[in-house]
Amino acid sequence: MDFSWVDGYILDVISRYRYPSIALGIVSGDEVYLRGYGFRDLTRMLPADEYTLYGVGSITKSFTALAILQLYKKGLIDIYSRVDKYIDNPPKVFKEYNITIHNLLTHSSGVPALAYAEAYIRGALQLSEEWLPIIESEDIFSFMDKAHEWVSAEPGTKFYYLNEGYVILGHIISRLTGMTYEEYIYNNILDKLKMDRSYFERDMVEADGNWAKPYILDKEKNFVESGFPFGITSDGGLISNVVDMIKYIKMYLNRGSLDGVEVIDREYIELMEKPHIKMPYEVLGGESYGYGLMITPDFYGYKLVGHGGSVLVHTAYMGYIPEKKLGIILLSNISSFRLSYIAFYLLAKLLDRDPSQLPFIKGEYILEKLKGTYHTYKNTMKAYVDKNGSILTITFKDKYREDIIPLLPIKIDDDKAVFKANVSWREYLIEFNIREDYIDFHFERYRFIKELDKSGHLSGI
Repeated sequence: MDFSWVDGYILDVISRYRYPSIALGIVSGDEVYLRGYGFRDLTRMLPADEYTLYGVGSITKSFTALAILQLYKKGLIDIYSRVDKYIDNPPKVFKEYNITIHNLLTHSSGVPALAYAEAYIRGALQLSEEWLPIIESEDIFSFMDKAHEWVSAEPGTKFYYLNEGYVILGHIISRLTGMTYEEYIYNNILDKLKMDRSYFERDMVEADGNWAKPYILDKEKNFVESGFPFGITSDGGLISNVVDMIKYIKMYLNRGSLDGVEVIDREYIELMEKPHIKMPYEVLGGESYGYGLMITPDFYGYKLVGHGGSVLVHTAYMGYIPEKKLGIILLSNISSFRLSYIAFYLLAKLLDRDPSQLPFIKGEYILEKLKGTYHTYKNTMKAYVDKNGSILTITFKDKYREDIIPLLPIKIDDDKAVFKANVSWREYLIEFNIREDYIDFHFERYRFIKELDKSGHLSGI
């Protein structure tokens, strides 16, 4: 298979969205493509390659879920039993509510995010005043002492992404096996898959040497060197590379084994990939959560399984399509444009489908097209349409004033984009009409227009 087009696309993405580096792995049947792009260290201009180490963030949750199912297979745990059966001195929330292991695996405990990880990461990176130095998994129990007052739904009825739940699962793995969580993952998953350069510990990462230095983009889009939040464990602490992560993906595509070594039976892989609870936010439609994995039921006619990860300074996305024996891993040393969207584009192309119909690509294209300076009749007034992330704004300004109106999208099509705005408690429906040679919209009593050249671009741009 010719992957040269992939290189061109990734290099364009790195330039456009300002990534220091991206590492990519693709598996398609028996073919594997591995490559690093950009620099893992901008100061020393050290290039990233397929062996460069990055934090995979919440992709770690799939390892934790896999470990729980290994113990379930051995009869050491019942995933449908209450959590308080497996921990000593549990927080009150686990005594008052019937929260099961299954609920923690599926983020359906009824407890909204308590944001321990957000406080830990931002504090460790000195990005905010919040500081929560969680050192041991038992510290989470102390942190959750009043979580029973935070419950917002009956267990099993609503999806609330809960990092704390996966920390507790890691604690349970340790308690049931007599090993640390990390030791169990090394012995029962990483070693079996020969993921020889995947770590949790800072000293092992530093001894390895091929490490992607973490960066943050400031408000002016400049690269700022950062630290890394070591110390996270079963909810997001694994550090790996695309060579190892492709082995992990191949294990799922092979239904639980790799190179003749079984990690778990097929039925448990399928249990992980089963849609257990509907997620409240959608990108492609119908997304659900399994056990440590997210499931999209219809990605160009196929089931897509995957998970993203972020510790703010390193980001990751893993996805695979079992029916096509197709998988992808993307790793980076910055938070920028979503790696999952990049992966969706690449997967669509690898399926020989048109990625321009993906909603975020189509939406991005049209929002970019709407940007610009609009005017009324004979330029008597001007309006400035700008884009901040996925939000469009209209600005009216003069020498002393500047009024900025955010636009909330309702429907975006090729020939019309409809938004809602609220100005001084008045609601407005604003429709952009996209024509071959102009775009216009109406606001209050005015019509604003932006002329395009014949190619559909702003004249003179």
